[in-house]
Amino acid sequence: MTVKKEIFISVDIEASGPVPGKYSLLSIGACLVSDTNVNFSCELKPTTSEFIPAALEITGLTLEELEDRGLPPQEAMLAFKQWIDQVTSSDDIPIFVGLNAPFDWSFINYYFHVYLGENPFGFSALDIKALFMGRLATSWSESKSSHMTKVLDVPMTANHNALKDAIFQANLFKAVIKFK
Repeated sequence: MTVKKEIFISVDIEASGPVPGKYSLLSIGACLVSDTNVNFSCELKPTTSEFIPAALEITGLTLEELEDRGLPPQEAMLAFKQWIDQVTSSDDIPIFVGLNAPFDWSFINYYFHVYLGENPFGFSALDIKALFMGRLATSWSESKSSHMTKVLDVPMTANHNALKDAIFQANLFKAVIKFK
């Protein structure tokens, strides 16, 4: 049995609310953990008019703006899949890495399946919060990014821009892996 090379891809999303289907995926940011200059980002047209005001407020996005400039979801997910295919080979396995991965994963998985019929990440994701807890034997309350940045000496650059946050997450992930 051949073991595939693991390609870690940091993924962050912004959404109009907490669950896919009822709320819209608004933007995707992704980068290789090994080289954050190799990255992908796009904004999507909303699929519903539902939103949580605070969710839009923190991103600075509006549904109206995204209706004008966002990509149709199928086009966005196809572009994301093509990028994943470009940065991996048939001998590789792309690994979804996220900070609070269950949230980001739920939207990415839903949109890939609804619009393309498959998810190139398969059916699992790696959560940085859980990894941090296990690696450093901390409590859940100590797995907040604000605490992780202090412990790991990683600058806090997260600002609810999906690409910038994906890059931040990649740096945080590398620091957790290297932590002694």
